[in-house]
Amino acid sequence: MSTASATFLVLDLTGTFAFALNGALTALRVTRVDIVGVVTLGMLTALGGGIVRDILLGALPPATFNDWRYLTVAAAGALVAFGFGRRLDRLATPVLLLDAAGLSLFAVSGALKGLQFGVGFGQAIILGTITAVGGGTLRDVLIREIPSVLTSGLYAIPALLGSLVVVSADRFGAVGLPAALVAAAFCFVVRMLGVRYDLNAPEPPDTKRRT
Repeated sequence: MSTASATFLVLDLTGTFAFALNGALTALRVTRVDIVGVVTLGMLTALGGGIVRDILLGALPPATFNDWRYLTVAAAGALVAFGFGRRLDRLATPVLLLDAAGLSLFAVSGALKGLQFGVGFGQAIILGTITAVGGGTLRDVLIREIPSVLTSGLYAIPALLGSLVVVSADRFGAVGLPAALVAAAFCFVVRMLGVRYDLNAPEPPDTKRRT
């Protein structure tokens, strides 16, 4: 396995576990579901964005169905959340941190996979962003919440920036695990700054006047 492939796999599986935990914890926090519902939401959060990415790339069947590790890691993350996540008063911070971690890792791994398939600069950034926000969007739709990508300006934007950093590093011949980790860390910091200071993208000029 090449260094680039190994880097992608490590980031993708780590992001899968983080997003599975996040999806399952979100299910426990906002809905009353049984173990099937928790695992389903956890796995959908973890795998949905990657499936959409692979379909767009024509990488069929998607990695989720071509490599047993994805389903196993996603199921393990959801089950861990089900077993240890029932103390609802303590879930808000872990959910936010895991969401930011999954967002960051998937943005980078999605962009890297696009590069592996030879797509252009902008296309790789878009694929990274779709990978990062796709699963969470599907989860929010299922639990009847407005998707975070539509309500928080610093959700998709950090994913775009993380993807931009790793794609730019590739252009300068510096792509590898260090560059990928820097890109993921940058995405994570931007996302958490947005959460900490309640930052959002600019709204239409007359929005406040209408509300």
